[in-house]
Amino acid sequence: MTAVTQISLPLPVLPEGWAADKDFKAVGTLSPPTQRNIEPVGPHFLAHARRKRHKRTFSEDERIQAQETAKKVEDDDAGEISEAEDPLMLQREAKDWKGQDHYAVLGLSKYRYRATEDQIKRAHRKKVLKHHPDKKAAAGSTEDDSFFKCIQKATEILLDPVKRRQFDSVDEAANVEPPSKKQTQKGNFYKLWSPVFDAEARFSKEQPVPRLGNEKTPKEEVYAFYEFWYRFDSWRSFEYRDEDVPDDNENRDQKRHVEKKNQSRRRKLKTEDTQRLRRLVDEALALDERIKKFRQAEHQEKNKKKLEKEAEAKRLAEEAKRAKEEEARLAKEKEEAEKAEKAEGKKAKEAAKNAAKKNKRVLRGAAKDANYFHEGGDAPAGKVESALADVDVVISKVDNEQLALLASKLNGKTDAAEIKTIFTDEVQTLVTAGKVKEGELKTFQ
Repeated sequence: MTAVTQISLPLPVLPEGWAADKDFKAVGTLSPPTQRNIEPVGPHFLAHARRKRHKRTFSEDERIQAQETAKKVEDDDAGEISEAEDPLMLQREAKDWKGQDHYAVLGLSKYRYRATEDQIKRAHRKKVLKHHPDKKAAAGSTEDDSFFKCIQKATEILLDPVKRRQFDSVDEAANVEPPSKKQTQKGNFYKLWSPVFDAEARFSKEQPVPRLGNEKTPKEEVYAFYEFWYRFDSWRSFEYRDEDVPDDNENRDQKRHVEKKNQSRRRKLKTEDTQRLRRLVDEALALDERIKKFRQAEHQEKNKKKLEKEAEAKRLAEEAKRAKEEEARLAKEKEEAEKAEKAEGKKAKEAAKNAAKKNKRVLRGAAKDANYFHEGGDAPAGKVESALADVDVVISKVDNEQLALLASKLNGKTDAAEIKTIFTDEVQTLVTAGKVKEGELKTFQ
């Protein structure tokens, strides 16, 4: 029972000569009394009533209340924080705390890195209520407090953000083993591999981590998912597996050696983990049917573009060939036309030449028919030569058209006077044109 201490506090002494009838002055009046019913309430009254009812002392009531509170805590946490304790775990030595599973010690195996601070505290309270050395001693147990120390160490590690991160870095129990190729081919790729990547995602410095998705995930998101994992930036550091560094200052060389050894081991483990994750992503990529479909579609699209390109090249080549053939045909037609035109021109020229020869014969024949323009008997040789020379001058001074016209006038004429008149008129025309001089052609004067 609580001890009561009595303290005496005397009232102040009244001034000398003070009298109530003359010195007391009322500053107010009391209100009329009111009758009220008062009901006793509150935890202290309830504790008093409980002790009276069960006839307990203070110490007995406190002990029983503590037991009931512990049972209530266990019952409240039974649904969320409740898992069977491994007998081997209960026999662990406290000094081997680095090798223990801190989450299993507190009964948080199913939560692990997802366990909240509140869950860790409640799990600790539950374990302490169950394994506290005083409680076991009161129950007559002779077990030591090694597991209780394991509980305390686990709580210390998991409530310290830095230490917990170091432990989570090497918590292999939180990993999810990737399914084999055979299992993947028989099962659902997304259901089998999603937990694997979700577990690995806890090590990512970059959050949130993209999800694996399903068969309806767009190509851009699928490619972004694998690109993220190929450049995965992990915060795993592996300090938790370091060898303990000596605390004494006397052996500094040994301390530096251990620190150097630990750093080397961390780098090795980091490299091995990076290679492990890369192999895991490679395997998932090789088994992902979406990637196969995307690549097949890309290949078909590539082939389609290639075929379209080849068809376009073929079309252009055929058009070029047709254009070249058309050009060759037009060139050939032009050449043939030129040849034909040339032949026609040559033929026309030859015809004109022949016509000119014929017309010249007509003119010379007309001179002969006119007896070379000699009157009386056969013309002497000199006259013949002179007449023909003048006819040749006329022939040389006129063009083929004028020659043909002149021949047409002389054709069929036999009268000497008429023939001479025709020649004389033509000579006069040439004189007028300035092609011959007046009196130059004596035969036709």
